[in-house]
Amino acid sequence: MRRNEVEELLLAVRDGRVGVDDAVDMLSDLPFSDLGMAMLDTHRELRQGMPEAVYAEGKTIEQVLEITERLVATTTGPVLVTRATDETGSALVARFPNAVHHRDAGLVVVRSEPRDGVGGLVAVLAAGTSDLPVADEAAFTAAALGLKIERFNDVGVAGLHRLLAVREQLAAADVIVVVAGMEGALASLVGGITPAPVIAVPTSVGYGSSFEGLAALLAMLNSCAAGVAVMNIDNGFGAAMFALRLFQSR
Repeated sequence: MRRNEVEELLLAVRDGRVGVDDAVDMLSDLPFSDLGMAMLDTHRELRQGMPEAVYAEGKTIEQVLEITERLVATTTGPVLVTRATDETGSALVARFPNAVHHRDAGLVVVRSEPRDGVGGLVAVLAAGTSDLPVADEAAFTAAALGLKIERFNDVGVAGLHRLLAVREQLAAADVIVVVAGMEGALASLVGGITPAPVIAVPTSVGYGSSFEGLAALLAMLNSCAAGVAVMNIDNGFGAAMFALRLFQSR
């Protein structure tokens, strides 16, 4: 339940349109729901505007389904399942026919109800084609949250002219998510030529000395462009959530 919905409920109680007992029933699942194997933070939507996401990796399909069903029943915003395998995604789509499974991103959007007034344009850049799964996770998550998305693929620093060709479009973005592996230099470059906040996401793409994304992570953390925020390796979901927080704080 979101903040505005709680406010509407309280006004309805005040005006006599909803009984006290009915209101208590509606609020009975706050602040958490105990499923035994999981304690769902059903209060998070009220605090932050978004329900708790389901991290599917390491969970059984049955656990993911049970958690997701409970979140759908106790929240009203988009319910996102991340790191979902094809099998988990297929099971979710079978259980929730309106769910959308973004296979390459490992993301399932079980219910998407973008909110009015979130606003803002998020540019999502992928340095190379191999970075697309993480960029997809960031873009599809942000879109499910109600943000407007523009994609720029294969604009890595090995061909600088490709990035400069879209410089005007990048200047129009409110937030820029830069997804890059290898040496992770793209985030510094973008941070140096654009005015918008830059959210850098290192990926585990690269040869042995990239250490499964550690080299890109350290490069982004040591960016010479001031004000670049850095997510964890392959965390496109985290980048989208941080972008949402930037817009909510305005």
